[in-house]
Amino acid sequence: MNRQLVFVHGRAQQHKDASALKAEWLDALHDGLAKNGLRLPIAESDIRFPYYGDTLYDFVDGKSADDAAAVIVRGEAGDAEEEEFTRAVMRDIQARSGIDDAQLAAIAGQDVVEKGPLNWEWFQAFLGAVDRYVPYGSGSSIALFTHDVYQYLKNSNIRDTIDTGVSAAMTRDVATVVVAHSLGTVVAYNLLRQKGHLCGWNCVLLVTLGSPLAITEIRKTVKGLAAPVRCPGCVKRWFNAMDDRDVVALYPLDTTRFPLDPAMPGIENKRDVQNKTTNRHGIAGYLDDKDVARRIYDGLTAAFD
Repeated sequence: MNRQLVFVHGRAQQHKDASALKAEWLDALHDGLAKNGLRLPIAESDIRFPYYGDTLYDFVDGKSADDAAAVIVRGEAGDAEEEEFTRAVMRDIQARSGIDDAQLAAIAGQDVVEKGPLNWEWFQAFLGAVDRYVPYGSGSSIALFTHDVYQYLKNSNIRDTIDTGVSAAMTRDVATVVVAHSLGTVVAYNLLRQKGHLCGWNCVLLVTLGSPLAITEIRKTVKGLAAPVRCPGCVKRWFNAMDDRDVVALYPLDTTRFPLDPAMPGIENKRDVQNKTTNRHGIAGYLDDKDVARRIYDGLTAAFD
């Protein structure tokens, strides 16, 4: 039986060479497999790495990451709907990280705190608090990440462009393991949920790493694209892994934060990844995890069953 592995990357990959990125992912996966005494059970020619890194960059007029973040933080980029989406995500991050009003006041003053989250100065103060008080957190990175997720979920031109590219990596009736990271987990879930059964895709295992899908506003918006939230029909098993210190992956995809309808097949969660990357979110720190690598291996070999 033919098998294939499809990687779906996250944000901040603009102007990078797709082959080099694929090699980085594979190097980390090889490290994780080696911890199990295993080797990749398929040829590298059967691994797909659909690259959409320039798409979001192009849709923000080619601004650098720093310039784009500055525009977002100043409140110049988004419409009212995006502003509300952003604030809702920030409220989840605040609740999870434990940032309190005293910490916000230390940065921006009590008057900004009293204005509350509907005020853009509060949002700016909160991002500063992430930099100061959240280990491994970056306010500008969170602002950019939230902006990119919003653009994918709300801008049909961006979503269609990305979905078309990722869809091209899938092959009808071929047993496939899909490994998605960060924003890529939103892309992979939405695509598999909406098109998988129609296109005849056979995803024997979906692996989501550092996923923000359980953040309340993201979950609600994803549900708006394809209700109800459920395991995609083309997916046989779903494994989700996170590092509890990962500020993007706030919550596990469990029955409390990401309830499925129907409940089965459910999602198996691993919360104790020790991601070695500086922000505890990087893909290398997930793929070189012994258990994550083993699950990918098992998914690829189970394709023979």
